[in-house]
Amino acid sequence: MIVVTDASEMQKLCRKIKLQGKTIGLVPTMGYLHEGHLSLMRRSVEENDFTVASVFVNPTQFGENEDYDTYPRDLNRDIKLAEEVGVDAVFAPSAEEMYPIGYCTYVEVLGLTEVMCGASRPGHFRGVTTVVSKLFNITQPDRAYFGQKDAQQALVVRRMVRDLNFPLEIVILPTVREKDGLALSSRNTYLNDEERKAALVVPESLRKGKELLQSGERNAAKIIEAVKKVIENEPLARIDYVDLRDIETLREVETINGPVLVAVAVWIGKTRLIDNFVWGDYPCFGKC
Repeated sequence: MIVVTDASEMQKLCRKIKLQGKTIGLVPTMGYLHEGHLSLMRRSVEENDFTVASVFVNPTQFGENEDYDTYPRDLNRDIKLAEEVGVDAVFAPSAEEMYPIGYCTYVEVLGLTEVMCGASRPGHFRGVTTVVSKLFNITQPDRAYFGQKDAQQALVVRRMVRDLNFPLEIVILPTVREKDGLALSSRNTYLNDEERKAALVVPESLRKGKELLQSGERNAAKIIEAVKKVIENEPLARIDYVDLRDIETLREVETINGPVLVAVAVWIGKTRLIDNFVWGDYPCFGKC
């Protein structure tokens, strides 16, 4: 496996791979890898001739007073883990490499980014779509892999790919969880023991929403209220949002008669956790 920090060098390498008629898979990450990231890498290795994993904590998707400076980082560990699952190249640029002096070009997807995490973190998705579009141009992948835990991000990237005619497939794989149900996240490392126990209210609240849907409830407001009540019973939890939205447009729905995304963002102490599930037949979550 090779490690590349220079964007032009990475681009030249990927051009060479493509000229050989080989396929490239890209797994964009911010590092501090866990099993969720590694599951994406394994799938890419299975489906492509050459897999690139990017490790880059992207400053443009962090807002003021967010955790950019304290976000967990361990590049040597990440390289070792990526190599163990068969990744061919790790692209680990610096912020200065990705955003040199004078940088002033951004990519923005409208319509899907003003709600949910976009409402809570203004400018976040502009940073995501900008860096992902740069990674697509640098690595020229045939497929790019994202996890369902960041469902809104995956949907935004998918829309960008469609609208801007990027010649690649977006593959969205299921959320990977701990044995007790908590979705894997690099930010879970922020939680102390008491907060880690309290964090289980996040998947528990979603299970309540799923139970109501399975029982035949189709009133969105009632499902949202039931999910909120579960979270509110945990003293260490503070709700950012509980949303139930059309899976394609992310518009609010009153009555559920098609595929929807049920998503939550919850503060446990100083740590913001997100989770979701998709209700209804929506084959994009699996592959797009």
